[in-house]
Amino acid sequence: MCHRGTVRLETPRLFLRPLGLDDCHAMFETWAGDPQVTRWLRWQAHRDWTVTAEILYLWQQQAGEPAFYNWGICRRQDGALLGSISLAPPGEDGMWMPGYCLGRAFWGQGYACEALREVCRFWFEEVQGDSLCACHAVENPASGRVLEKAGFRFLRTGVHRKFDGTPVDCRFYRLNREDLTL
Repeated sequence: MCHRGTVRLETPRLFLRPLGLDDCHAMFETWAGDPQVTRWLRWQAHRDWTVTAEILYLWQQQAGEPAFYNWGICRRQDGALLGSISLAPPGEDGMWMPGYCLGRAFWGQGYACEALREVCRFWFEEVQGDSLCACHAVENPASGRVLEKAGFRFLRTGVHRKFDGTPVDCRFYRLNREDLTL
């Protein structure tokens, strides 16, 4: 693989860029502080903007690393920060895993799928990765539709854990280089 880090990516409606400390308030207000947005994520909603600032500071420390992938999802027409998308380093299974979330005002408009497709294109064409795995909470079928529209194929159901250890029933998917359709 040829790791490139969090480089700017563009789609017809979006651009993906590294997040910085000046994104703190927009990130907190748009998605990180909203319990409805974080309900099915591995982490809890931030209690206030200082938690968001701490996370962004940690991410900035990692931003120069070639194998660190974490983008803000921005709308091209006005630069609005809609959410984030990342590629988590391999876990026990050795697979890289995309994760994404958008503020509620941006749900159902195809932004998550558009961002995910571009990150997958980048992963396979530029980083030269072989495959990606992903999962979503069984009770969050909208995330499964995003994965399927991006070309991921259902593998199995199972349990994934939140960062605090809470088990969540999930559906697991995989996308191989040869399955990618743009």
